Amino acid sequence: MKIKLLGKNLNDIRPMLRSFGLEECEKDFELVVTHGGDGALLGAERDYPGIPKFPLRDAATASPCPRHDARTRLEELVSGKASRSYLPKVAARAHGREFLALNDVFIHNFDRGSALRYRVKIDGELYANEIVGDGVGLSSVHGSSAYYRSITHSLFRVGIGLAFSNSTEEVNHLVLAPESRVEIEIVRGPGLLISDNSLIPETTPVGDTVELYQSEQKAVILGLEGFMCRDCRLLRHPHKQPFSGMA
Repeated sequence: MKIKLLGKNLNDIRPMLRSFGLEECEKDFELVVTHGGDGALLGAERDYPGIPKFPLRDAATASPCPRHDARTRLEELVSGKASRSYLPKVAARAHGREFLALNDVFIHNFDRGSALRYRVKIDGELYANEIVGDGVGLSSVHGSSAYYRSITHSLFRVGIGLAFSNSTEEVNHLVLAPESRVEIEIVRGPGLLISDNSLIPETTPVGDTVELYQSEQKAVILGLEGFMCRDCRLLRHPHKQPFSGMA
């Protein structure tokens, strides 16, 4: 099988990949293998959307539990036993462009010394005339255990989540239907639109309206349950409550 290998400490894993008949190449590959953490997988999906991903933890920085060492997981991959997950993405539309994310899309305040002011409409109806805070964003189900969780201290299992970061108003975080559309109008800014761990944020000046929604596109991930194993996470964060998702 031809693969694209991405991540850190790649020489640590290359001999094992070759022993399983996985051939690295720069084009015409059918699978992207990431070696690292959550960020490596997010970056791979950003750069190579539509191509299946197989994520491996870097044992040098994130020791796996005995059930999910690299060799065991690669055996599942080449034998065809690795499960296939289809993860919905969320999206933001601004300036005629669509920004896709596996976890979340967020509009942050550009000036850290000044709050962002924005108006919120949901499915065409005004939800809040003006909210003052550090930002606002939309999360997928998968991303609900990442930045969304750190803001809201909650998770959700269906739909899409709208989170308001450090708002001065008493405003509820919302879990919306997958087909809902959210419009964010920048009243005082500018803001910075960021999708997942995007390297280049998009500036959203005053007067801009950014539309947030669930995309029709999905990410295809092989062996996700082994990558997101709760026992593995407890080894890395023994004092934290285990959860699934990408932090």
